[in-house]
Amino acid sequence: MSVPTIHDSPRGTGWIEVIAGCMFSGKTEELIRRIRRAQIARQKVAIFKPSIDTRYSSDHIVSHSDTRLQSTVVDGSNRVLELSQDAQVVGIDEAQFFDHSIVDVADALANSGKRVVIAGLDQDYRGKPFEPMPQLLAIAEYITKTLAICVVCGNPADRTQRTTEASELVLVGAKDSYEARCRACFVPPSI
Repeated sequence: MSVPTIHDSPRGTGWIEVIAGCMFSGKTEELIRRIRRAQIARQKVAIFKPSIDTRYSSDHIVSHSDTRLQSTVVDGSNRVLELSQDAQVVGIDEAQFFDHSIVDVADALANSGKRVVIAGLDQDYRGKPFEPMPQLLAIAEYITKTLAICVVCGNPADRTQRTTEASELVLVGAKDSYEARCRACFVPPSI
């Protein structure tokens, strides 16, 4: 199913849109595009990012191509719920960095009639589902899977290859720590 436009959006109800994919696939750019369209439509928006994500800006969501949008930095998903009361549209970037409560928060926001647009990595650096994204995908009405370009062979890429020896699950980084890879070129870590 395609993403609803302003003209064919459900009426009288909220919903959840999830934009998922690997690093460098355009998830944040797509989130920003959707939020900007809501702003053009004069809808009240609230945009959030987790405090752990300090890569490009402390107070903006920023794509790898430097597209940016002012956001509110939060330490936990409950703050998203608290700060979204007046919003019609809620944008959440880097959902994989939130605690598991983000699933209940997104559900509560949608149940209260809000459009919730969430972007995040669907797989971790091992190629495994990255919590809590699987649960967000399960409750979403609209899902967009973005693909990058494999830096090895040029095929469509849906995996994030970590290029450092670090073994912790969460390692915030960019082009110096990760590459987009296709299924054939992805090399899972030996853990």
